Amino acid sequence: MLIEQGATFSSTVNVEDTAGAAINLSGYSAASQMRKSYYATSNTAITSIVTGNANGEITLSMTSANTANLSAGRYVFDLLITAPNATKTRVIEGIVIVSPGVTQ
Repeated sequence: MLIEQGATFSSTVNVEDTAGAAINLSGYSAASQMRKSYYATSNTAITSIVTGNANGEITLSMTSANTANLSAGRYVFDLLITAPNATKTRVIEGIVIVSPGVTQ
């Protein structure tokens, strides 16, 4: 995932079952964080909102003010969803690259 420093960030994640069908996320919540390493104690939250209940859509976003405060470099992230029965599932994980900006 690429986040451009100083720019508004938005990305959509579609949650599907093993057969490729969208999971109905009605009643679910989502949370996402990025850190410099898996063991770092400080983190940056990525706003995570279930935007399409029936089609399993979650929108990840950050304001331009938030991305401007990020140091350029490589980070790790994941996205957890919480079901109405409190079961937590990690649906995606990976690397975030924060690309440095020039224009301020």
